[in-house]
Order: sequence, then structure tokens, then C-alpha cells
Amino acid sequence: MVGAPGLYTYGAMRIGGIIREAGFKPQITRNISDLRGDTIFLSLYSTLHLLDPVIKDTVLRIQQEGGTCIIGGPVSSGPEMVLGELHPDLVVCGEGEESVSRIIEGNDFSDCPNCAYLEKNEIIKTSQHRVEDITFPLPLIPEDIATQDIRGAQTYIETHRGCFGRCGFCQVPRVFGRRIRSRTLEEILTEVRAFQKKGVRKLALIGGTGSLYRSRDGEVNSDAFISLLEGISSIMGPKNVSCPDIRADCLTEEVLEAVRAHTIGWIFFGVESGSEKVLDLMQKGIPIDKVRDAVEQCRQYGVKPAGSFITGYPGEEEEDFQITKDIMEELCLDDVFISIAEPIPSTPLAKQICSQDPVLDLVSIPHTGDYAGLHLSEAEARAFDLMLHSDVCRPVPRMTQDTQYKAYLKEARKQGTDIRNVTHLLRKYYSG
Repeated sequence: MVGAPGLYTYGAMRIGGIIREAGFKPQITRNISDLRGDTIFLSLYSTLHLLDPVIKDTVLRIQQEGGTCIIGGPVSSGPEMVLGELHPDLVVCGEGEESVSRIIEGNDFSDCPNCAYLEKNEIIKTSQHRVEDITFPLPLIPEDIATQDIRGAQTYIETHRGCFGRCGFCQVPRVFGRRIRSRTLEEILTEVRAFQKKGVRKLALIGGTGSLYRSRDGEVNSDAFISLLEGISSIMGPKNVSCPDIRADCLTEEVLEAVRAHTIGWIFFGVESGSEKVLDLMQKGIPIDKVRDAVEQCRQYGVKPAGSFITGYPGEEEEDFQITKDIMEELCLDDVFISIAEPIPSTPLAKQICSQDPVLDLVSIPHTGDYAGLHLSEAEARAFDLMLHSDVCRPVPRMTQDTQYKAYLKEARKQGTDIRNVTHLLRKYYSG
């Protein structure tokens, strides 16, 4: 069986398709209590899963019932943590298609690339490499796929791997590399039809930054990206396709026109900060003036610009935070997503957090400013303040009602708690 907690992840469906192609009849579930069988593949997409007692109990139960538990997904970037906290039989790190193929053929773990396992209390890591040809069989699509909702879509599909950016908080260039490897348009469209046949009404594209499809040497291939959007929208209908994440420095007039014509008409930029100093610390590589230009271009072409902001990044001072508030007000985006900097395994941010003095963590330093009475950390207070600020920094400002105020406060506290737990886990395995 193949499973992922709470969601039918794209990775789990992809692995299920490979197992099916090998002649087996795998099942897929998002209810991990249903996992049964000789070999279980568990896809984990959050570092917090390593602390989840339900997942720990599930892995133990599978092994007690005589099964083999194999864990993959984004969390596998920290195999030491996965092995130390959940004790699976094997961790498949990064790209797992070849590893899974060899496992189901009966190969010994030591003969499977991109894997980690324990042998006599020592962590063994096999050879690491990326898949050159990302042509795969159709994913294993569950019958009830249409019942899930991921940011407004029932599922995401992968068009390519890699990103030529260097953002210090992002896993993509570390796991998939900075060279773009793209799937064929024919294969992608066949997959889209398969999802539609199973009831999927809305889908979104993944693969680093959407418009990098078939790009090479840092140059956007606008023609290929436009053909991709045209092909998908001809099947799903333009109002049912989203390509949410596009770098502000990967935008062309042709891309904007295609997004307007063949998708829901939104572009989601990673603004992250208004401070050039913080953007340099993040290794973002996109100056704020480029973001200004991109947002203005969107409006000229009738595309709605949205954006993400990250606060609490190491080195962010009060002055930097105020500049971010100012740029949020200036850009007046149609929607925003605000988060506290999360140290994801294998990223430069995680390494920086692990090496710095814990007393410098903005996610732990008590806030002593305007929100002192709410007993927030400095990072939580900044995130909460940005959420409140975002309500008035829209084309149509809105009053923050009591319900929204409480929701923002709850979200800021949750993010802070989650990141403190993740940081503790990282330091446990990687500090020193």
C-alpha cells in the first residue's frame, strides 16, 4: 500500500503508478490507519510528521504485523531525523522512482540509490543521483481524488523538476537541482486527462517555478510554457487551471498573456521581504524593484498579482520589518500569504539556524512591543502584525473583524510553535 497522512500527495500517487506498472496491484490511502500489507510506502510532506504520535504508532504497527515500512517525500531530506524519530526500515531520499523500482524487484536496500537505513545502529547511505529521464507511468489516482482540496485544486501535477534560483529557505534547488528537467507535453496532457476522468475539476501545476517549463541556462522558454498552458486548458477549461508560483524575474509579456487566457488569471510571487538586506540574506536574487515591475505588468494585462511574505528570518531587524510593511502597502496585492521563516531540512536556512546561538532565534525571543500582552515571540508578533496589515493593503481594503483577528492570532501562534518544534528537532540531529 501507499499512503500519505491526510492528503493524496502527488508523490504518493507517482510511486503507486510505478508499483502498478511493475505488475502489482497497489492501493493508496490518505487515512494512514488503513495501511496494511507486506510493504508500505509512506509519503511525508512535513517535518512535523516526525513528531506525530499517530504516525509513529503507524510505523510501529506495520512492523509488528510483519510489514516493511519505507518512508519518502520532502521530509526525507533529513534521513537522520526520519530514522531517529520514526524508525522505518528504509528512507528513500529525494527522487525515489528508481529506488522504488529496485525495491519492488526484490533488490537489497544497499543496491537501491538515494536510500538511507540503519545497520547495526549505523546510518548507511547509498549512492545519490537524480533521474535524468523524468518520463513515468501514469500515477495511481484514487477514486475519491475529487473530494480533496489543496489551495483550491483537487491535485497538483508535475511538469518539470529543478529551479535555477538559490533561495536559502527552499528545498527545490537542493533536492532537484538547478538544472531544469522537463516532462514531455504529450505525457503531461495524458496525465491531465486521466485526472479529469477520475473527477478532478481543478488542478494546479508544480515543479519549482511554473514558467520554467523547458527552460535552459537560466532563460525562460515562453513558447514551451504557453503551449503547456494551452494544452492543459483545452482539456480542463482555463478557469480550472492555476499556475500559482512564478518568479518575478521570469515574467514576459507572452507569459502574462497566456496566464490571463489559459488559467484562472492569478500569479503568485515570492516577495518575501521589502528589505534588500533581508533578500540578500535569503539569497533570493530578485531585487524589490523587479517585483514592483512584475506587479505593474500583471495589472496591465488583467492578471491578479498575489504574493508571499516571510518574516522572522535570521538577521531581520525591526527596520527591515517596517520596510516590508511599507512594500506590502505599496504593492497592494490582491491576496497575500504570510509565514514565519521555517528551517526546512537540507536548506541553508536550516544550517544557519542550527549553527547560531538559540537566544538569537526570533521565533523564541519574547515580543516586548505593541502586542506584549498577547505573549507572542518576536517572529509571531511580526507575522500577526503583517496579517492585520494585509487587510488594509488590498485593492479593496477590509475591516478586520473579531473572527479574523482571532484566526490570525491563532495562526501566528501555531506557526511559531511548529517552527520551534522543527528547530528543536534539527538541532537534536545536526547541531555541532
